[in-house]
Amino acid sequence: MSYHQTTLTLPAYARGIHIITPRIREAVSQLLPHSDNVGLIHLFLPHTSASLAINENADPDVRLDTEDWLNKIAPEDQPEYRHTLEGSDDLPAHLKSMMLGVSLTIPLVDGELGLGTWQGIYLCEHRDFQKYGGQRKLVITVNT
Repeated sequence: MSYHQTTLTLPAYARGIHIITPRIREAVSQLLPHSDNVGLIHLFLPHTSASLAINENADPDVRLDTEDWLNKIAPEDQPEYRHTLEGSDDLPAHLKSMMLGVSLTIPLVDGELGLGTWQGIYLCEHRDFQKYGGQRKLVITVNT
């Protein structure tokens, strides 16, 4: 067994759900010397106000509906929130991150991400990047 690891710096994204699958595919292909590898790919986002998910990669309405749903579940400007020093979107961002999670494990199949036909990897940016967000780091570990 061998491990390969890199940290991918993602650009600042606007608040919302963004497909990052092509960036991850490129990083994995640079990590692996052979295209016939099998194993596991682990993705870890070391942030508390963004998250990772896998879902629909074709219809952008899925991403928009997901963002709308998350905003209903964890709305801004709630008087019962105590954690408000960094803005009204901060605690809702933490809650969304906890709900969706900051890590994913994906099979490596013949040197490729083992995703289904209609699956894409999402970066879910929960902060208003003009105020507090920005570049995100993504640790990619491949076990072959």
